[in-house]
Parts: sequence; C-alpha cells; structure tokens
Amino acid sequence: MRVRVRLFAVLRERAGTRELELDLPDGARVRDALDAVGELAAGLPLVMAINREYADENAVLQADDELALIPPVSGGADPAHVLVSEQPLSLDALVARVRDPRAGAVVTFSGVTRDVSELDYEAYVEMATDRMAEIVADAIVGHGLCAAAAEHRVGAVPLSEPSVIVAASARHRGEAFAGAREIIDRIKAEAPIWKREEGEWAEGTPPPR
Repeated sequence: MRVRVRLFAVLRERAGTRELELDLPDGARVRDALDAVGELAAGLPLVMAINREYADENAVLQADDELALIPPVSGGADPAHVLVSEQPLSLDALVARVRDPRAGAVVTFSGVTRDVSELDYEAYVEMATDRMAEIVADAIVGHGLCAAAAEHRVGAVPLSEPSVIVAASARHRGEAFAGAREIIDRIKAEAPIWKREEGEWAEGTPPPR
C-alpha cells in the first residue's frame, strides 16, 4: 500500500521535498514508516499525525493515508504552544513564540472584554489545555503553518484586556489567516472554558466528544 508523508521545517530541508510517498506492506504501523525514512528523522522529537489526527508509533496505517511528521521549530521550541493561566496575556510574547525565519506572515487575534467592567472565566484547565494543543497542532498540519500558539486567561478579565490570544506564522498570509481563524473558532467551540457576565453564565453548545 502507498502512504503519503508530509514533511515540515528541518525534515523538509533534509529531504529536499515537502512530501514523500512510501510503499509499505498491509498492516504497517507508523513506526514502520519512520523506519522507512531512515536517517531523515534521526535525533528529532517528532509529533505524528494521520489524516490530521494525532497518532503514536503503534497506530496502523491504511492505503492513501497522509502521515505528517512534525518536528520542533527553530530554536527547539514547541510549534504548538498553548497555555491556560490566571495571569494577564501578552500578545508580544506570543508573537515571539511563533516567529520563524521561513515565515513571511504572522497573524494574531485578541479577544478582549467589552461593554462591561470585567468578565469571569472558568476552565477545566487540564482538558482545555489538551484540547487547545490538539486544535493548534491540527491547524499547523492542515494549513502548513511554521508555528502557532494560543493562550486563554481564566478568572476575572477587566475591560479591554484580552481573554484569549492566538498567533500563527506561515510562509504566506493566506495560510496564516486561515490557521489563526481555525484556531480561535475551534477554541470557542470545543475547549471546556466558560464565561460569566454580570453573574450569568453565557449560553453555548455541547462540547464535541
């Protein structure tokens, strides 16, 4: 069976191409694909995704699957930084996390408190962090981003201060805009974070399973 392997950053540079096609036996696993690319991935801590879903080395591959190999970005930083915190958020610091010499565009988003003196946010922090990490990693793979990051504040967020910030870098502005838009839209829809305004919890939709 044939599997398509997408490569990013240092892996792309090592291979001299953005994609490889591997012919693997039926029932092959991710680790078999890693063995097939040999020294290409040597010495790198990788995140793997099959068809834009996280996967480990034991995951079974199917014919025509897309396997993405995601290395650390420049400086060894995590390309999918997320944080849920009670501390004020810094957009400048977030932009620094996604800065990359390959990037020709950096797109940012800030969601700020408006109309009221403050909003109160509560989160299931551990689960929200995991979900946000999945969302950001999906956007990196799906839009070919250099890096992306998202942070959400919990507790009281005063008027005009950000409760959520997103940054995405890419070679071109289209990918950066699309990646940042996907991240914020999915965080709003999927992360277990609740907002209270003037003593009332905001209505929402059931989270995805």
